[in-house]
Amino acid sequence: MSFVRACAVADVPTGAALAVDLGGDTDTAIVRTVGGEVFAIADSCSHAEVPLSEGDVEDCMLECYLHGSRFDLRTGLPLELPATSPVPVYPVRIEGDDVYVDIDNPIEIQEL
Repeated sequence: MSFVRACAVADVPTGAALAVDLGGDTDTAIVRTVGGEVFAIADSCSHAEVPLSEGDVEDCMLECYLHGSRFDLRTGLPLELPATSPVPVYPVRIEGDDVYVDIDNPIEIQEL
């Protein structure tokens, strides 16, 4: 796995998402839940291709601000229409005060 530094944990507001550019073809959203979990998900809704980082975070779910599609942060699977396709999620590692993400190896999507 090829983890790259995405940001400091403190850069991601609790209960929100932060857009980061890690290179490659896909922008990434780093999400920090109210419970303190940190996730990395592609920063583009599979329905309308708008930034998911501008949406609302609730538990382990990120809601697209435009049409209300919701995505599971653990799997990328859509939980609400109109989205029907998943978005990639990436392995995250916390080292010290920093968030590292492996954008080269998306997590295999499995139904929960």
